[in-house]
Amino acid sequence: MLVLFETSAGYAIFKLLDESKLSQIEDLYQEFNTPEGASSVVKLKNFIKFEDTTEALAATTAAIEGKVSKTLKKALKKYVCKEVQDQLLVGDAKLGSAIKEKFDLQCVSNSNVQELMRCIRSQMDSLLTGLPKKEMTAMALGLAHSLSRYKLKFSPDKIDTMIVQAQCLLDDLDKELNNYVMRCREWYGWHFPELGKIITDNTLFVKIVKLIGTRDNASKTDLSDILPEDLEEKVKEAAEISMGTEISDDDIINIQNLCDEIISITDYRTHLTDYLKARMMAMAPNLTVLIGEHIGARLIAHAGSLMNLAKHPASTVQIFGAEKALFRALKTKKDTPKYGLIYHAQLVGQCSTKNKGKMSRMLAAKAALMTRVDAFGDDVSFELGAEHKVKLENKLRLLEEGNLRRISGTGKAKAKFEKYHSKSEVFQYPIGADSTLGKKSIKREHSPEEDGQVSAKKMKLEDGEEDVKPKKKVKAEPEDEGHDQLDNGTGAPEKKKKKKKKSLDASQAEEEMKTESRRTSGAQEREEEKEKETIAS
Repeated sequence: MLVLFETSAGYAIFKLLDESKLSQIEDLYQEFNTPEGASSVVKLKNFIKFEDTTEALAATTAAIEGKVSKTLKKALKKYVCKEVQDQLLVGDAKLGSAIKEKFDLQCVSNSNVQELMRCIRSQMDSLLTGLPKKEMTAMALGLAHSLSRYKLKFSPDKIDTMIVQAQCLLDDLDKELNNYVMRCREWYGWHFPELGKIITDNTLFVKIVKLIGTRDNASKTDLSDILPEDLEEKVKEAAEISMGTEISDDDIINIQNLCDEIISITDYRTHLTDYLKARMMAMAPNLTVLIGEHIGARLIAHAGSLMNLAKHPASTVQIFGAEKALFRALKTKKDTPKYGLIYHAQLVGQCSTKNKGKMSRMLAAKAALMTRVDAFGDDVSFELGAEHKVKLENKLRLLEEGNLRRISGTGKAKAKFEKYHSKSEVFQYPIGADSTLGKKSIKREHSPEEDGQVSAKKMKLEDGEEDVKPKKKVKAEPEDEGHDQLDNGTGAPEKKKKKKKKSLDASQAEEEMKTESRRTSGAQEREEEKEKETIAS
């Protein structure tokens, strides 16, 4: 039975002389109290030494990840596979399973094997002959440093800490600059208040204060290097009629010292911005091209490192920086925030208010993808980030234009986008249409010929002619036919409409009914008068 023992100098293969000792593990340490006792239990068969620290680091990292390194593969093929018939004792269970898959060897790794490894390590100097102790110590120290660098992901080209510290320092500088500039404006405003309204740029304001000092020197000072002619004339005119108070020379000296500090901090901030941009392009070029160096650095600083940021999903990247609003919304059961630090990105700022949520979601998805490419990719360039930025800009254009798309299979051009405006039209119901009382009957209008016939008939009735027979049908004249054809508008003649006229008997009957009603009403009035007279008598 062979034992695979790992050291900082190489792999040692021991042969277990007495297999029964493995079962009696409680008294095994007593056998290893002396070098002679250790030699009676195990015997060194082969030792495969590492050539340098790089090979040792590769073998150690492979063992940590549960893989078989190239050096171990060669050793197993050369010394172990031919002699091992039963089992191979391995200290690491993951490494034992990997060896079993590669070489089809039965590996044993349990508590008894771990105790045997501890005993061998206690007498390692005596068991490994031909290897000086000083060399073993140097190899162990070099491997420890190399392994620490590997675990910390140390790389001089990609340093997350530098970016995080630079971005935090930029934020602090912005706050300090803002406080200093406001203090300078307020302090110098007591002496020359009109200058703050004329010059809105903070850097220009500080430089002008540094140059002119008191307002009495404004007319003598040349400001053409930092101001255009029109602004220079306004400043000089305002200095002559200024309403500010007078200040001493000591006051203006302190104000100018503050201006010197502001100018130096501004210059350092510009230098630090260039440094941050160079670091971001070296570390995360795709993320920098997509969302900018400042937003990318803030995301990395918020996550802690680029590796931590790459492990976050796109939905988390989208709301980075809005954690308080998120938990407050969850607590009060309201709408969760749509964006955090990514709100200040250029693509989100170009959107209208209704499209900011959509664009921040798409930008967060692409930013998460670019972060993983930058963190885990080899020989990364910014081409992928530039390509995705162009795609997002095209999508932004579609969103702002109203999602216009050409219909497939047709040759129609895109219609212009028109916003929908709802027009409120109010119609009032005519209440008078519900009542039918008091309406006059609408009579049919007669033509002039019909009116002449009716009037002639009435004249005959008055003269006593009662036996006139009514005409039932009246034929339309050719002029009416032409008029009907024109009204039709189709060129085809319409059917003549049959019109009924009132007969003379009907008109005579109506006259008789009227006269009878008059007679009856007169008779009733006479009877009522007679009754009144009888009652009175």
